Amino acid sequence: MKIFRTLTFLFVALSLVLSACSTSTPPTEAATTAPTIAPTQAPIEAPTAAPTSGPTATSAPTGLTCTDPVKVGLITDASGALAIYGAHILRSFMLGMEYAAGKEGSVGPVFDFKSTQENTFKVENCEIQVFVRDDASNAQNTATIARELIDVQKVKFLVGTASSAATATLQGVALESKVPLIVAPAAANDITGASFNEFTFRTSRNNYQDAINECSALTKQYKKLVQIAPDYAFGRGSAAAFRDACTLDGATFVADDIFAPTTTTEFTTYMDQIANTNAEAFIVTWAGAGFPALIKAAKDQGVLDKMALGATFIDNVLMPTFFANAVGSTAGILYHYSAPKNAVNDFLVKNDKDRYGVMPDLFDADGMNAALMVVAALKKTNGDVNGDTLVKAMEGMSFDGPKGKIEVRPEDHVAIQDMYILKLANVTDKNANFYDYVNTTRPIPPCLLPEALKARCGSLPYGNLTGK
Repeated sequence: MKIFRTLTFLFVALSLVLSACSTSTPPTEAATTAPTIAPTQAPIEAPTAAPTSGPTATSAPTGLTCTDPVKVGLITDASGALAIYGAHILRSFMLGMEYAAGKEGSVGPVFDFKSTQENTFKVENCEIQVFVRDDASNAQNTATIARELIDVQKVKFLVGTASSAATATLQGVALESKVPLIVAPAAANDITGASFNEFTFRTSRNNYQDAINECSALTKQYKKLVQIAPDYAFGRGSAAAFRDACTLDGATFVADDIFAPTTTTEFTTYMDQIANTNAEAFIVTWAGAGFPALIKAAKDQGVLDKMALGATFIDNVLMPTFFANAVGSTAGILYHYSAPKNAVNDFLVKNDKDRYGVMPDLFDADGMNAALMVVAALKKTNGDVNGDTLVKAMEGMSFDGPKGKIEVRPEDHVAIQDMYILKLANVTDKNANFYDYVNTTRPIPPCLLPEALKARCGSLPYGNLTGK
């Protein structure tokens, strides 16, 4: 039985990550409109961990102490094509800061971007001020906002953003200002590959991690594959990752990868190419307005009758629309709240539901992990916010988040993390509890740094999974 005969896309947003989009930059995540979500019940009590008491007149401060408030700039999409994902980051980052602090921030239990763009937390003896900005997934906006946050607000960390293309711009600003950037949720390989700089870190996964995870499930049923992707860095990187990972898992790509311009709305010619292969499944890396046209062409040209559509599971909002006919199928997903079993995830699940009226979605773990990473870095430096000092502390660090332990690889700053294989049980559960658990994977991608930085990769496989 073919797995994914459904209208969906391969999330790779995001930046697609997976890895991300605007009218001026190519998309790297699915584009849709963010829902307006109001809390459905009264706020719950603060987390059980009590905040550290302040110093007395006769005792010196203990724990994390900061001479001045530490300022963090959080940039995401609150109004643009990827605002549905920006909503994940806005709520989860604040919950991550609260989890680390042991109490709510200055705005109270619910952060509403329309009402305020600032929130302050006290972690032990360190005040952390979060400044939130909307870049609408537009790279020009991203650059302007980042410079304002650095030059005017004097932020010492940047976090963001939803669009991989905008994140590439953000990397340059972070480097020139020597301010560490934590990437969440953009997923393009190039972020910690061709565009790498020492001030860029990520809590998001990259395209390779998506491919390794998904191929471990897809290749159990299908051995002959073909794929189509958008013709720019994200799409080509995703296609290369899937070709590498699925081939190592025993599959064969029966035709060259097919690339189409990101502006394509007529896919008949491309679907003819796919239909004329003997593939058992076709992998789609796509996002944005062209996707419905791609699927329509696949149906019209008989591709969906001839072969399966291989795709990772996506966000809770779109699952019922795109996977309604795929109940019983098994696939990979970067995060679903039902999969991890740990105290941090329990906190995230309870507070997203109680305060925001939703269950944690695809990128909530990325946002919470970004906040936890800020605090973990400050603890390692004892509150020192010098950029070079923070970089040294963040390389090789690890911390526990909703997906379990996150390990920041020192060679390329990739976040090694758990991902999941799940079986779709339904698309109707009111709490988006759609899946039965199958397996947890921990993909280890190759080092993708440019040739000039190859020495940093050390003993890691370079360029692909075998390093050959």
